[in-house]
Amino acid sequence: MAQSDKPEDTPSTALETGNGPAAQNPAQPQRVQVEIDDSKVMALYANFCRVTGTPEELIIDFGLNPQPFGVPTHPIPVTQRIITNFYTAKRMLHALGLTIQRHEAAFGVLETDVQKRMRPGLQGQVRS
Repeated sequence: MAQSDKPEDTPSTALETGNGPAAQNPAQPQRVQVEIDDSKVMALYANFCRVTGTPEELIIDFGLNPQPFGVPTHPIPVTQRIITNFYTAKRMLHALGLTIQRHEAAFGVLETDVQKRMRPGLQGQVRS
């Protein structure tokens, strides 16, 4: 496998493998860097996510909710879908968890309840 220039603790590239000397001691999995070719990636934004699945696969739909406050009055268009297995989903959960922990350590806790994030006096006002 080719080495990447990304830091070794980057969750998106750190993998545990059963190869090499660390395979003898399962308590110390070997970390390898995987080379990534992102030349054909499409960067898209989503503020909506729906997770469904089957016993074998996890289906994650992403879309853009034009009315993020309250109950949407129109269907939310789903524009991206990721279908993966539960093993990959669990590794993704771990990587996302580490990334969120680092972000919160640097910038403070992320409040997911919009009502708790709003400052008093701004509720009900529309920004122009």
